[in-house]
Order: sequence, then C-alpha cells, then structure tokens
Amino acid sequence: MSTQSTPRKLWEHPNPETTQMHQFKNYLSTQTNTAFPDFQTLYSYSVTQPATFYHHLFNYFPLIYTDTLPNATSDRANHIFDPGARMDSIPPWFPGMQLNFAENILFTGSLHGQRCKTNKEDDKTACVSVREGSFTEPIQHLTWSGLRQRVALLANAMRAHGLEKGDRVAVVASNSIDTLTVFLATTSRGGLFSSTSTDMGVTGILDRLTQIRPRWVFVDDFSVYNGRTVDLRPKMAEIVAGMEGVPEFEGLVAQPRFSDRPAEVSNVPSTVSWDEFLRKGSGDGELTFERVDFSDPFLIVYSSGTTGSPKCLVHCVGGVVLNGFKEGMLHRCFGAGSVALQYTTTGWIMYLAAVQALLFGSTMVLYDGNPFLPNLETFIHLTSHLGVTHLGISPRYLQELQKNSIIPRQVADLSALQVVTSTGMVLSDQLFEWFYDVAFPKHVQLENISGGTDIAGAFATGNPLLPVYVGGCQGPSLGTPIAVFDQTVEGGRGVEGRPVEDGVPGELVATGPFPNMPRFFWGDEDGKRYRESYFAKFDDCWVHGDFVMIHPTTKQIIFLGRSDGVLNPSGVRFGSGEIYAVVDARFGEVVADSICVGQKRPSDTDESVMLFVLMKSGRKFTPGLVNDIKAAIRKELSPRHVPRYIFETPEIPTTVNLKKVELPVKQIVSGKMVKPSGTLLNPASLDYYYQFAKVEELTGQLKAKL
Repeated sequence: MSTQSTPRKLWEHPNPETTQMHQFKNYLSTQTNTAFPDFQTLYSYSVTQPATFYHHLFNYFPLIYTDTLPNATSDRANHIFDPGARMDSIPPWFPGMQLNFAENILFTGSLHGQRCKTNKEDDKTACVSVREGSFTEPIQHLTWSGLRQRVALLANAMRAHGLEKGDRVAVVASNSIDTLTVFLATTSRGGLFSSTSTDMGVTGILDRLTQIRPRWVFVDDFSVYNGRTVDLRPKMAEIVAGMEGVPEFEGLVAQPRFSDRPAEVSNVPSTVSWDEFLRKGSGDGELTFERVDFSDPFLIVYSSGTTGSPKCLVHCVGGVVLNGFKEGMLHRCFGAGSVALQYTTTGWIMYLAAVQALLFGSTMVLYDGNPFLPNLETFIHLTSHLGVTHLGISPRYLQELQKNSIIPRQVADLSALQVVTSTGMVLSDQLFEWFYDVAFPKHVQLENISGGTDIAGAFATGNPLLPVYVGGCQGPSLGTPIAVFDQTVEGGRGVEGRPVEDGVPGELVATGPFPNMPRFFWGDEDGKRYRESYFAKFDDCWVHGDFVMIHPTTKQIIFLGRSDGVLNPSGVRFGSGEIYAVVDARFGEVVADSICVGQKRPSDTDESVMLFVLMKSGRKFTPGLVNDIKAAIRKELSPRHVPRYIFETPEIPTTVNLKKVELPVKQIVSGKMVKPSGTLLNPASLDYYYQFAKVEELTGQLKAKL
C-alpha cells in the first residue's frame, strides 16, 4: 500500500448511530456541552481533557464500586488523577474508588455502583467450553448461576486455605472453565492471578513462578493438542522441585482435564486434587468480594521477550475493568447478546480479552486445542454452530485458510458474525483484500488491533464510526494519547521527542498517563526496570517499541514492524513488515513464511538486510526465485529496500503464541550468542542462524548475494 495514496475502502458500518460509540459521543457532548462532529474531535477531547473524559467514561458504564471519597457526589470530578504528575511517576487513578474484578465479571452494576443481575440472569448461558475437535467431545454450557456457584465454592476453599489479599495464585492450564473459575475465585478474594499455558517448558514456567512466588499453582493433569494427550504429572513434579526454597509456595492443585477421570496425584509431591482442595471450604456457596482500590494490583502477565528473564507486569483492577468496558463496548461493539470466541492460550494477553467479554453479559466461548482439527474447516463450523458474533484470530490463521483455499463464507452460515479481530502480528494488505473479496461476508467488520501485554489493551483498534481501509488499524483507542516520534533522535534521559508529520514512519509513543498502564513490575522495587523498558528514550513519554506511521488521509495507524527490528541499510530506515507484505502478496504460492533482519557486526560499517524464506512443501529454493523476490521488492518498494542476502531457512523461530521473533535472529547473525527464553516455541530453530554471522564464508546454493 502506498503511504500517500488513499487506500481502498472495504467496510463501513451501515447504521453507526445505533452503536455504543455513537451514543457515548452524544452522552459526552451533553455532559460537557461540547460538540463532537466526528470521532477525531472525540478522540482529541479524550486525550487533551483526560480527567473530565475518564470521569464521564466511568459514569457511563454499569460498574460495581464503592466510592469512599468524602463528598464523592459533588467532588469526584476533581479527583480522577493528578494532571500535573509526570507520566513516568505512574500516577494512581480514581483515589478512594474501590471495586473488584470478579464482582464486575459475575454481576452488573446499577445506580450508584450497586449490584444486580441484569444481562447476567441465573439461567442465561455465560460460558461454552469446547475441546479440540469441536464435536468429538461434548460441548459444555454453563449458566451464570452455575459459574457463580463454582466461583463461590473455590473462593471459600481458598479462604479456608488461608488465601489473603495480595497473595498470588498461578495456573499452568488450558483455556477451560476450571481455569476461569480459578481466575475469578482468586480475584474475588483480592488475590493476584497469573496464567501460563501448558505448552511452555518447565524452565519458562519457573522463570515466571519463582519471580512472583505464588501461594498455590493450579496445573492441568493432562493436556490435549494435535490429537495427542500428554500426562502432565512429571511436569508437576518438576515444578514442585523448582519451587523449593520459595517460602510463600504451599503446593499444586491438579485440575482435571477429563472431569470423569481425574489423574491420581497422590504420588506427586506437594500436590492435591481439585476435589481435595475444595473439601476444606465451607461448601455453602456464599459469594463474597473483597473490593480493593482502583489502582491496586490483581493480575500479573509476562513480556514476550525472547531472551533473558521475562518481565512480570502487574496490572491494576480499575484500569483493566474500565479499559475493558471502553474497548469492548465502544470500540468492539460487545453487548449482552454477543457470543465471543477468541482463540488464545492462557499465556497470552488475549486470554484476558476473552474473559472481559463477560463484563457485558456476553457469552464467552472457551476453546482448548488446535483450531484446525479434525480439519481446517472446524473453527468455521464451530463459529456457525454457536452463533459467534465476535471471532478473534491471528493473521497466521487467515494465512492458513488462504493458502489452503478455504473460503469461510462458503463453508458455513456466518450471518451471525459481526466482527473478526486479528492481532499478534502485522496483517498484510493482501489478507485485508482476500478477507472481503473472497473469504468472509461483506457485512463483517475486520478489526486489526495492536497494543498488548504491556497495557492490557490496545493503542490502535477497531472503531464502528470509521471505515475499514486496506492495511493498518482503523484508529487510536479513546483516552490513550499516542503520537509518532522521529526514531533517528538519539534518546536518553531528558531528551525531548520530536513528532513527525502524518505519512512519515517513526516510533510509536504515548505522551500522557492512562489508567491501564501497568502499576509496576514484580520484584522491581525501585522501578528501574520499568523506566528502562518504556521511558529511557524520550523524556516522560512511553516508548512502546513499534515502528509505525499514521496515514495522512485516512488516519489509519500502520504498523511496519518492531522498533528493534527496524532495518537501516545506508541510513534508510524501514520496517520488516514492508518486506513481508511483498513476499506474502507475490510469492504466497511458493513461500510459506519469511523473516527479515538486519546484520551489523562489530566490524561492519553499514547494516546489511537478510531475508530468510521458508519454502512450502514440494517447492524449491532457486536462484530464479531469489531474483524474482529482489525484483518484486525493488518494484513495489524501492531499490534501497532490496535485501543484500536472501537465504532459505528450514524453520522460522516463533513464540508459543506463534509470533515470529526477529530480535534473537538479528542478534545471532550480528555475531552475538543468545540464550533463548521459555517464550520460544522452537528454541532449537535459532541454531541454524549462527552460521550467517560469517556470511562471507558461505558458498554454493545457500548463498544468494546481490
């Protein structure tokens, strides 16, 4: 897509005035006596008048809370946050306001923060649990009454086991009703919840658990993926051994993957069964909630860094709940009648996004397993069968459908589907057009979103008031002040960032506080690691690490790659996403995937661009293909974008969430030794790239040089 021409329009909401975003715009206009003729004026107000905006945003949603501020009715508007505080001081929000995450999930707020069951009536379906294969195992439906009873029983057992406010509870588990129950029971007690998927190795799991020091760890007794059942009791024993010396740790609780045949765990050290843990509780089913301060912590998530120990980001209850309402109801059009299916593991921030669908009284579909079993059409049939309105997937999922000529709208009835959300990596222009021209019904809104673990939300997201154009994200998230700064500015303490014009690529930054910033990193008592992660480059500005551009006409936010993966040959800066877009669009028939990195060794005076391509089965890497790729990049982009080297690779390194990872490859080909973290799905794949640190010594067909 040209950065200056207007891209093709693919979708517009047929009745924008019926959306919650439009209704909130009118509400805010009435409350502030300010006209908002379009979304851009609304967004501008939200980031220039943040205290007023967030005051009215809080009042707009049906939250459950207690306001302990003296004279709260008359004085609350003056106590939202300190507008004079520096962003890097992480100012608290809504002092005196108290709420509970689980309570807001399980009930609905009414007048003055009181609790009711509106849209969450006892006999209404709250959750649908689906295991791998969709129709080979029974689909489990759970009502709101049933969910509340399950949470009450486990929360009472946790209280009997001594769990207190501030204690940590972790899970190593699948996306299941049991895992959701642990999440809500823990947070109902004022505890902190953390989750990791079962496919992570023991080293990666312990890298996380030994930092946060949980009191209890709930672990699935079996896992099922790709048709393979794995006994996790040996992993349980390794986790227990690795937690030796952590004084807070009391033991493991085995979650039964198969409810009718739980594993025998009496021989696993420091481990009890789910039923045994529950037996210590009162069993009376009474559900109580510990309301905590708006800025109190309740959730620990982990950076997806692929080297070194993971950062343990701690999010606050109020920021996540309020942002969840804002993004879900306003930006993504969730409502009480929505059915949400987000494909995710529990180790990804999208697990939180999936759970947040319950805030609105929507039905949450919990899927565990491979979405392509027993065949590539399984997830599509499931979407139709359950009447899914909001489907969350990744670009890689769409790529698999496209390369196998699967056309969802021909496979099943998708008339109920309203929104498809894509995140996790850059969504190519070619996939945008395929989505509308070939694959999905034209009424469906394709929401390409980006933000992530760091903010438990999005910087760039969908919007029912804006069109969907080819490429990028529709626009910014309300109340989150973003800008694009010149990446060539040498950063450092006290250095002011320099904004660039729309249409010029640069560094994505946030220029002011917002409620869903992480409160702190666990174990980072002096805040040094937090500041170094986000505030080291520009003074008092959050630097997110994405290389982006705002389109000068449409105002789309176009993600070009990670900042640490920006390519810079001869001083020309561009993102790897630009290279991927050409390769995917022009060579998708022969190339399965690719990874593009810069090489600059200590002895190099300039950076060289290296492109590695993974061939499709049965396709050969040839000099002719190399020449064709070079020619296409030269034509579509410029001669300066053409990689100096193009090689074949047997494997692309990815995280367990299937994001390709460039930084370790970049470091390796630049002559560094890398210790991969437990986040990598295939750490052994990195070994192949070490030979390219001495690229001049490579000969024969492996090397294809300009």
